[in-house]
Amino acid sequence: MNILITETLDPIAADWLAQRAQVVWCKHDDPGFTDALAQAEGLIVRTYTQVNDALLDQAPKLKVVGRAGVGLDNINVPACRKRNIEVVYTPDANTQAVVEYVLGLMLDHFRPRKDLPPSASAAHFHQMRKTEVGTQLDQLTLGILGFGRIGKKLGRVAHALGMSVHACDLLPEAELRKAVNYPFEFVDHDKLYATSDIVTIHIDGRPRNRHLVNREMLAKLKPNVLLINAARGMIVDAAALADWARNHPQAHAILDVHDPEPPEVKTYPLWDLPNVRLLPHLASRTDTALLNMSWVVRDVLDVLEGGTPQFPAEKLE
Repeated sequence: MNILITETLDPIAADWLAQRAQVVWCKHDDPGFTDALAQAEGLIVRTYTQVNDALLDQAPKLKVVGRAGVGLDNINVPACRKRNIEVVYTPDANTQAVVEYVLGLMLDHFRPRKDLPPSASAAHFHQMRKTEVGTQLDQLTLGILGFGRIGKKLGRVAHALGMSVHACDLLPEAELRKAVNYPFEFVDHDKLYATSDIVTIHIDGRPRNRHLVNREMLAKLKPNVLLINAARGMIVDAAALADWARNHPQAHAILDVHDPEPPEVKTYPLWDLPNVRLLPHLASRTDTALLNMSWVVRDVLDVLEGGTPQFPAEKLE
């Protein structure tokens, strides 16, 4: 079995696969990629390889595509289905990592922690104690836009901290309540925006979610809101967010994801805004999450051996 890997995998999972199949490493933009793809029965990608009709037309032997990650935004699943190519992924691999990350961002914002300079005088020490005063999270309402795996777990943590939790999702309220054991208020978009001190986004990359964060949506937010996007860059209209940030200096936005990635140095409108924090897509970057995502190799091998994968694309929430 010939399996082509185009991006990084954890060495543990990569070695496991190499003991069981013929593995070829080749980046999607490498000159030898076309030749390697033509021989591949399995293909493993992460974020930056676009599995579309153009790629699939060059892969006559391909039987399975594995995405070492949570979403399938860069994989044209219908195009794969049309060619009888299975698609597998790792839907729960980074839930804990993202929840911890978003919680850390909230604490960074509301409970900033400045180091005491070595040369600080007694007056400086006492001045810092007077000025570095934060806000407790249990005084705030957290609005979770997208109540899937990550949203539900984040809500559980927020509730444990004493926060009020508002949730908005495509799924019916009754179905969501069956999946959690803590109180939350199920609200529509407008109420979520109007009532939340923090709005954190955890929706998928379906086309209709593109620029969901637009001028109309931003106008509905509280004037001092904290907006967090650790989901997908395409959700945010960057130009609209830039204008909103300039016009609402008491509001803040933290973006871990961007469109495109990396953001353009000269044209991305969100650089150098004092109330917008930009981060380099770090939410899922823990050793454990990266290993969990890399174990997509198991499902890829199962498909090639005629078995049933644990996480086929049909199980997308």
